[in-house]
Amino acid sequence: MLFSGVEAGLDQPLTPQHRLLVSVLEIVRIEEHVGPPVRLWTGRPKLDRRPMARAFVAKALYNDPTTSAFVERLATDTNLCRICGWDGPGDAPSEATFSRAFAQFAEQGLGDKVHETLVARHVQEADVLVGHVSRDSTQIEARERAAKKPPKPARRRKPGRPKKGEVVEPREAPSRLPRQLEQTPEEALAELPRACDWGTKKDSRSRMRSWKGYKLHLDVCDCGLPLNAQTTSASLHDSQVAIPMGRVTAQRVTALYQLMDSAYAAPQIEQMVRELGQVPIIDVHGAKRKQGVELDPATARRYAERTAVERGYSRLKDSFGARFVRVRGHPKVHLHLMLGVITLFADQLLKLAAV
Repeated sequence: MLFSGVEAGLDQPLTPQHRLLVSVLEIVRIEEHVGPPVRLWTGRPKLDRRPMARAFVAKALYNDPTTSAFVERLATDTNLCRICGWDGPGDAPSEATFSRAFAQFAEQGLGDKVHETLVARHVQEADVLVGHVSRDSTQIEARERAAKKPPKPARRRKPGRPKKGEVVEPREAPSRLPRQLEQTPEEALAELPRACDWGTKKDSRSRMRSWKGYKLHLDVCDCGLPLNAQTTSASLHDSQVAIPMGRVTAQRVTALYQLMDSAYAAPQIEQMVRELGQVPIIDVHGAKRKQGVELDPATARRYAERTAVERGYSRLKDSFGARFVRVRGHPKVHLHLMLGVITLFADQLLKLAAV
């Protein structure tokens, strides 16, 4: 019924890619978060942003590296134009108009709103019990100048009794992880650095890799649906995002286990997970592994489910545009990644329905 209604208004039959796009857009419904254009008393009326929002989802699904490449696709694909909401290629806006709309969507946090609604509609309201929440981060390379790091604070005085008349500086604030236990998730996330900078991480072969850009952090359930996504500076350590992400994900879904690699090995993170009524499964750190400490067989078998988040990153980069970041600034980069996340969510939901 869905495809027959769409094909009734088209001159050419739908291709398999068009059918997939129609199904994804029907699940995402991004236009509901944009709304109709506001009528003005004077001046030129604003273009309807709803077709452009649908077009950005199509761009992520088609994995086009740039907006100009997608505009060229629109110029030769009448079916694609009509699926997005235009009568034909002549009605599609220019690349500059797409860029202005993208900046507006980034300021509004459109990607987060759509993703949160998808999780609520298809997981939370469906009373789905999530067995394992897998958490990890991945590097996101960007084409922009790295932000300058603030100067390091001056060294504190040597420990011991102060001299007569000496003014003693106040003690330093607690580090980020203990502080996050006392904060709300919104306060903890607001403190995280999000500017473009340099990051270094070990790859699967224990070799150090450096990149300039950002980090994308994901919480993924067993069936591959992304439940939570955050974009931070590349230099931020993975553990600094675990506490607020874990609490936000717990507000969205009911889960039993949280799976993380050894980068998240910290007592504060384990405390957070247990306070949520869940069981933390964190891989053994390299130093302990050298001492012969290993996960027991049953726990190691559960930990193997963490590959769900790794498969999610692979699909995001290979199929939904996360490898091609051509925008600058955290709001735009985050929206670009979130468009891939919500497209992945819808595509994975269709795969689950077909099983």
